Amino acid sequence: MTDEVKKEETKIEVPEKFKSLVESVEKLSIVELAELVKVLEIKFGVSAAAPVAAAAAAGAAPVEEKTSFNVELKEVGAQKIEVIKVVRDVTAKGLKESKDVVDAAATAPQMIKEGVKKDEAETIKKKFEAAGAKVEIK
Repeated sequence: MTDEVKKEETKIEVPEKFKSLVESVEKLSIVELAELVKVLEIKFGVSAAAPVAAAAAAGAAPVEEKTSFNVELKEVGAQKIEVIKVVRDVTAKGLKESKDVVDAAATAPQMIKEGVKKDEAETIKKKFEAAGAKVEIK
């Protein structure tokens, strides 16, 4: 650790109610800490802005909001033809390519569109849900 980081650590006053928790976290290895972060992300439906080790070394990093999303087809549903039409509409692929994507989604999730804005991803998701399919925005 550098002297700057040590100085920053001494400035932080941990409230009494968190002292035992902070002491427990300090005893964890980096691998255990990473595992804890993953568990907390899943448990509370949130995601860490930066890896904890990097955040500790760099101080408080600014939170960067995600601006690019991917839309993934999880399940086709009963209306396969409608889903194929939506794939054609969203991706501008031909009929055969769209059918191949929908057929492949029966065995494994298929990426429909990558790097889209949140509002566009939500619009695409609504189109697929209207056709009876299930999609996930990542």
